[in-house]
Amino acid sequence: MAERLKGSGIHTGGCACRGIDIHCHVVPGRFPLPSLGQSTRGWPSVVPADACHATVVIDDKPYRTISDACWVASRRIEDMDRMGIAVQALSPMPELFGYWLDPHAADDLVRYVNDTIAALVAEGQGRFVGLAGVALQDIDLAIRELHRAMGELGLRGVEIGSNINGAVIGDPRFLPFFAEAERLGAAVFVHAVRPAGMDRLVGPAALQQALAYPTDVGLAAASAITGGLLATFPRLRIAFSHGGGTLLSLLPRLQQAHACFPALKDSMASSPVELARRLYVDSLVFDTETLRRLVAVFGEDRVVIGTDYPFNFREADPLARLEEAFDRPDLRQKLTVDNASAFLALDEASR
Repeated sequence: MAERLKGSGIHTGGCACRGIDIHCHVVPGRFPLPSLGQSTRGWPSVVPADACHATVVIDDKPYRTISDACWVASRRIEDMDRMGIAVQALSPMPELFGYWLDPHAADDLVRYVNDTIAALVAEGQGRFVGLAGVALQDIDLAIRELHRAMGELGLRGVEIGSNINGAVIGDPRFLPFFAEAERLGAAVFVHAVRPAGMDRLVGPAALQQALAYPTDVGLAAASAITGGLLATFPRLRIAFSHGGGTLLSLLPRLQQAHACFPALKDSMASSPVELARRLYVDSLVFDTETLRRLVAVFGEDRVVIGTDYPFNFREADPLARLEEAFDRPDLRQKLTVDNASAFLALDEASR
């Protein structure tokens, strides 16, 4: 009989797994063609490479080589068992957000990806939950798909980009979407996508993931503080990938600026540090001391496991990292299970 993970209402499948990983991506094994009359520019396709791998192609250029763990439930579960992960929150590979497509083409794309995620959740028999993509360049379409994802598909929330075609998430134009996410109780996971600052990097293209991603996530998280998003929607459950990116370093400067500049203080009802402790951050920082610092700054209840599975640039043993960083069993319980369960509202889902 499958065991039930304490406090989450989710099944471990009888293994000794206990972690909940909120940062895991999905790529479908195939994509349909765009609807008749829609441009193919920016539309993804998948080309088989061998029995277990394929290449995502966009605009006739290879984007990324991926393994079949991106779309095969059994492969994912095998890896989860080795990693000690009981449950993954599945979300789109960020390049599948489609913000740069025509809005209706993007809506078609994310609906297909969301259906793929929902099918994997069903196939996983309690080992997966889902976070949908939405076409945020069109707020009405995004809200409509949010409703479908939460209702018809039974997903737990959404994954969104750190920016939408250059507009950071704290921009007031996105407030209606966040209002609806809060009203529906949707978890919102923010991931870097097409980050700013690429022209300032010197070196191979992989520096986008290593350096530009956390920079863009940090600015997005800062915008949620300075733009009033967290203050406006106090019940919104929002998490930021890559440990909140550079926010960990920016926050002391922002706190000092709040004390020094009257205009900044007048624009924010609460201090930046107080507001920052309302958001969640994942543990994907690749460093034990930084992980300890995350918990010290954002709080014991606000750090969750994130691995970036199944891509190569990921945290391969997240539980070992937590055990190395923290001696207290009660704190490790929070970081491995309880905080993610609260973010994803898994207790509510089980009821």
